[in-house]
Amino acid sequence: MPMLNHMLRWQTACVLAAAACAGCAPALLDPAGPVAAGEKTLLINSVAVMLGIVVPVILATVAFAWWFRVSNARAKHLPEWSYSGKLELLVWSVPLLVIIFLGGMGWIASHDLDPPRAIASKQRPLTVQVIALDWKWLFIYPEQGVASVNRLVIPAGTPVNFRITSATVMNSFFVPRLGSQIYAMAGMEAKLNLMADRPGRFRGLSAHYSGEGFSDMAFIVDAVPPRQFARWVATTRGQGAALTPQSYLALARHKSAERPFTYGSVPAGFFQAAVKQAGAPVHETDEGGRES
Repeated sequence: MPMLNHMLRWQTACVLAAAACAGCAPALLDPAGPVAAGEKTLLINSVAVMLGIVVPVILATVAFAWWFRVSNARAKHLPEWSYSGKLELLVWSVPLLVIIFLGGMGWIASHDLDPPRAIASKQRPLTVQVIALDWKWLFIYPEQGVASVNRLVIPAGTPVNFRITSATVMNSFFVPRLGSQIYAMAGMEAKLNLMADRPGRFRGLSAHYSGEGFSDMAFIVDAVPPRQFARWVATTRGQGAALTPQSYLALARHKSAERPFTYGSVPAGFFQAAVKQAGAPVHETDEGGRES
């Protein structure tokens, strides 16, 4: 009876977990951009090709076990056998073809979905510079002269040219429904091109464990119509504090998650200076020990 009760509780827990997950749309299988759609196609095709071996092997295993069971008098056991070149060719050709198919699909997709590769579009790409901090993301719009923290606003249907670095430990910039993740490293500039096909709100995160507070290192991605994006830029430019070395230092010093907010102005060359700094901003002091 205790064993039966344990089994019933375990089965109930499995059913509840399955029911809870049933209402969740897997992000990787619900793409909202061309890069994520290409990755979904590659995933499905790869699984389909591999199932071409897995399913027959499972069926053959069950069939052999059933046919050569002890109670089957018709099954003949023939331990004496000889080498067969045709059989060897058949046995090894199928896995070889699968490897060739998988390798070919991976090679083509790795070039088509290469992060630095520009996305074909009639719209002019938007440049967004990204700086990973503890435990937050800073997004700079150099052409618009504004910046935001933990909220990325982009125009739907427009390619976005990301330039990504880190002012702290290595992180990973990832928006699952838009596509590829790429690492953010201090002193280096990574390039990533993504696009949202339609308006919507998506979840962004750091996909690389980076210490305490890592679970809070998420951000919001709002893909909006182009006119709404222009209004957001105009509104942001007219209000909020300026992104200066001092405010940047204060932001970097705050070692916790931040609510989304914006900066109304950004000095030219700010991102390049952050890349050149190759690490967290440090306040310099004069000979008297006072901060400068």
